[in-house]
Amino acid sequence: MTPETIIRQCSDPACRFRYPQAAGPARPGHPCPRCGAPTEIAPLPLLEPDDNPRSLEASGPPVEALLDNVRSTFNVGAMFRTADGAGVSHLHLCGVTPTPENPRVGKTALGAEYAVPWTWHPNALDAALAGKARGLRLWALEVGPHALALPEVRSVISDEPILLVAGGEVSGVDPAILALCERTLWIPMQGFKRTLNVAIAFGIAVYGLRFAG
Repeated sequence: MTPETIIRQCSDPACRFRYPQAAGPARPGHPCPRCGAPTEIAPLPLLEPDDNPRSLEASGPPVEALLDNVRSTFNVGAMFRTADGAGVSHLHLCGVTPTPENPRVGKTALGAEYAVPWTWHPNALDAALAGKARGLRLWALEVGPHALALPEVRSVISDEPILLVAGGEVSGVDPAILALCERTLWIPMQGFKRTLNVAIAFGIAVYGLRFAG
């Protein structure tokens, strides 16, 4: 919440719909979006300012990420935002993975697409081979018989840089790339579904790696 945030609340006791006032010109009379009754500015407590000092340094290894044919612009935008937050040093966008040249990526990246260096590659396997030739340890975010659960990563982590590979929602990581990977990681699932949305899984994994030391 910013200091400029305005919260409005419906004056009808039967509704009491509460919501943040959108930026820009408001509708005349500020009618309730739910019932149409007049709304009032809600009093807010005074909160201490938070300048987000970012004092916690990442203790894990440097991480680059390779997105192997991740189709959704919104997933890719979210992954850019997560990459910026976790300190991922480079995103390799491969195959049909949309780039920030597509304006819909920015809908969820919210400016992070300008902060995180990226490269587009027509062939994800070639990009993975190039990363391995540069000395990156290839790790894939994928379910498999020999996959390591993310909470166990501390037992095998080192300072060597990692190239984390994430695949599309349906097809997953290219089997030829999996064959190059030193490790595969999986995120423990307690419910009916076996996997998470790729952007959410990517966020959990990169933070797990960057702060695993």
